[in-house]
Amino acid sequence: MWVGGCARRVDRFRDTVPAPARGGTLRGVLVLPQDVEENLLMLFQVLARRALGGHRFATAAGAKRLCPVSCFSTAGSSGLQPSQVQLTTSDAKLGTPEFKIHFLDAKSGDTISPWHDISLFSEREGCFNMLNEIPRYTTPKMEVATKMEFNPIVQDEKKGKLRNYHGPLYWNYGCLTQTWEDPTVQHPAVENCNGDNDPLDVVEIGSDTIPMGAIVPVKPLGIFSMIDDGELDWKLIAIRVDDPAADKLHDIADVEKHFPGTVSGIREWFRWYKTPDGKPINAFGHGERALGKDMALEVIHETHAFWQALARGETCVDKIWIP
Repeated sequence: MWVGGCARRVDRFRDTVPAPARGGTLRGVLVLPQDVEENLLMLFQVLARRALGGHRFATAAGAKRLCPVSCFSTAGSSGLQPSQVQLTTSDAKLGTPEFKIHFLDAKSGDTISPWHDISLFSEREGCFNMLNEIPRYTTPKMEVATKMEFNPIVQDEKKGKLRNYHGPLYWNYGCLTQTWEDPTVQHPAVENCNGDNDPLDVVEIGSDTIPMGAIVPVKPLGIFSMIDDGELDWKLIAIRVDDPAADKLHDIADVEKHFPGTVSGIREWFRWYKTPDGKPINAFGHGERALGKDMALEVIHETHAFWQALARGETCVDKIWIP
């Protein structure tokens, strides 16, 4: 639903104040329900922003922290799990503008958004749901269409032409559901770059090729702060939880130890991949280092909070489609 240029879903979240019987009031204005933990982070952010005159700060980039990561909880998180989702592919062939992968609620048969309706939090403890857009060793630049109704997976276009990488990705590549890099938020620790207006990207380094459109639980291992055309474009490094190597990979140092060259390979691939089109190389923040699991988790939770604000209609960005 479009409201004044801002898309928001009116039935996903509470649009009414809970009954006073469920909790007390704060100065007769704010009612705190018994399940307030669900909205604790948002409450902290709103109060802090008001106290700071409405300014917004990015937490994971090293700016003022409104709430520590430990305040985040999966309690109250909503969304479908992979087993509750079905895929449907259009009759058009891959490599044509008409090709689309849509997603359905397996129980009701209703079309859903893979970005908004699939839970970020996996049923596997400490893991998150990755939507795979680009299987490894392939070149079509597939992505969740954030501006299209129900956000299907399509091949990206530029100037009327379908986009392909000039060389294959050597890893599975997708995004975490229910995350969003807010373009209205600056990150002081990464050259004051704003978010790139997309879900959080994931580079999955496991041994198997994950099919396009598959939703798999992944373990976060580390993260790069890539700067693409002046925007912050985080690249999460993760591994599918069922991969044979998952048990020995717990942080970015483990990747360096067991799979030497992988981290630098990811960085250099994303540094150079646009240059055949005559574009400059991409840059990286944080001294070009791959940051560890703790920072990766902080970015995941930060981008989830940004997505929550978008879904609630508290952050408005033109053309983004929200069911």
